[in-house]
Amino acid sequence: MATDNQSLKDATLRSFKTVDEVSGPLLFVNLEGKGGVSYGEICEIETPRGERRRGQVLEISDDLAVIQVFEGTTGLDTDATTVRFLGSTLEIPLTEDMLGRVFNGRGEPIDDGPAPIGNLKRTIAGDPLNPAAREYPRAFIQTGISSIDALLTLVRGQKLPLFSGSGLPHNQIGAQIARQATVLGEGESFAVVFAAMGITAEEARFFQSDFERTGALERVTLFLNLADDPAVERIITPRLALTFAEYLAFDLDYHVLVILTDLTNYAEALREISAAREEVPGRRGFPGYLYSDLSTLYERAGRIEGKKGSITQIPILSMPNDDITHPIPDLTGYITEGQVYVDRALNRKGIFPPINPLPSLSRLMKEAIGKGSTREDHAGLSAQLYAAYAKGREIRDLVAVVGEESLTDEDRLYLEFGDRFESEFLNQGLTNRTIFETLDLGWDMLKVFPNPTRQLKRIDQKIIEKFHKEYRDEKYDFNDVNA
Repeated sequence: MATDNQSLKDATLRSFKTVDEVSGPLLFVNLEGKGGVSYGEICEIETPRGERRRGQVLEISDDLAVIQVFEGTTGLDTDATTVRFLGSTLEIPLTEDMLGRVFNGRGEPIDDGPAPIGNLKRTIAGDPLNPAAREYPRAFIQTGISSIDALLTLVRGQKLPLFSGSGLPHNQIGAQIARQATVLGEGESFAVVFAAMGITAEEARFFQSDFERTGALERVTLFLNLADDPAVERIITPRLALTFAEYLAFDLDYHVLVILTDLTNYAEALREISAAREEVPGRRGFPGYLYSDLSTLYERAGRIEGKKGSITQIPILSMPNDDITHPIPDLTGYITEGQVYVDRALNRKGIFPPINPLPSLSRLMKEAIGKGSTREDHAGLSAQLYAAYAKGREIRDLVAVVGEESLTDEDRLYLEFGDRFESEFLNQGLTNRTIFETLDLGWDMLKVFPNPTRQLKRIDQKIIEKFHKEYRDEKYDFNDVNA
C-alpha cells in the first residue's frame, strides 16, 4: 500500500495545469521548478472536455517543457488543460501477429481487428547500432520490375530512394514493388512494412484494397497517416514502421523491405514543427538538422553480423517542382546508396513504370549480381543496355536538330533500339517479371545489333556466345572484327 501511495504522490507531482502557450502542434508547459521531466518522455493531455490525447516532450529549457501533441491542439486552452507526464518514452508493442494488419500513423489498428498484444515493447527511436557490427549488403532482392532488377539492382540491407514528382505514379510503383518483391532461395522469410505519410483518404483506400485484392496483405503491414491527421503524427509514423521492421528482421530472421512514402510530407511536417518552435531556419525554411533527422530514418536499414535477417529501404519522395537540388532529395542522395528516377517525359508517353535508368543509380548493384541469384551475364548485359539506350537517346535528340536523313545505318539501329527499349523493356505495366525473364528480354532487345564484336563492346564475347541465341546459332567468328 505504501508503494501505491508513493506512485500516486509521484503522479500528482508530475501533473501540471500550467500551460503557458498553445502554438500550432505544440504546448508550452511551465514546470514550476519541479523538474523531473525527460527529453522524449510521453505525456497524457486532458482537454477541458475530458478527452485525452498523447504528446511527447520535444525540448526542455529551464522550467519550460515543449510538448508536441500527436492528435493536434484543437480545443486546448491555457487555463483548463492538464498535462500528466508518464515517465517513459513512446513505445510500440511487438508481435508477429501484426503482419497482415493495417494501423494508423500512431500505431492504432484501423482494420477492425483487435489491438496487438505483445509482451515485448520497444521505443520507436530504435536501438543504436554499432557500425562495426554492420554486414556489407550483398544479396539480391527481386522487385519484378525490369528497369530496377536489371539496371538498378536492389540489395538486401540497401537504402534506395525513389525520386519522383507531383502527379507522377510513385505510389503505384511503390505498391507494385510491395506486391511483387521477393528474395530468391528456399527457406527465406520475407515481409514488407509499408508506411505512408500525409496521403489522401483515396490513396489510403487504394493501398489497402490493392493489397487485399492481390493477396499481398498477408505479408504486408501498413501504417497510414492521412493528410488531415496532425502534422506531428507524420514524425512518428516511419519510426513505428521501422521499429516493427527491426523486430521482424533481427528477432524473427525476416528479410524486410520497408517502403516509406512520401518523405517530402515528413520533411514538411518537420519544418512546420521547427517554425512553431521559432528555430532559425536553414535552406528553404527547413530546419538545419534536416540531414541528421533523415539519417535517423535511413540508417536503420542494413544487416547485422550474426543475424540472418535484413532491413532494406525504399524511401519515396516527390521533388517539389521536379527540382533534384531541393534540400530533401539533395540530402537524401548524400545518405542513401543511389536513387531511382521517375521520369515525367516517359510518363507522358504512357510508359509504366516510367523509370528512367540514365539519371538513376544503385551503388551496391555490383555486389549482388552474377552470384547465384542472377546469371553471370547480368553485369555485362546491364552495362550494354545502359550504353545502348544512352546512345539511342542521344541520337533521338540529334534527329530533332538535323533530321533523320543525315543518320548512318548504325545510328538508325541505336534509334530503333531506344524506341523498342522504352516500349517493350521499360513499359511492362503491372506484369511481374522474374530476373531471368528480364535478362532474356534484355538479350532480345540487343538482337537489333547484327555485329557483336563491334557493337556489343560492354559484354565479354564468351558471354555473348553462351547467352545470345541469335549469335550462338549463327556461329559468328568472334575473332574477326569485321564479322
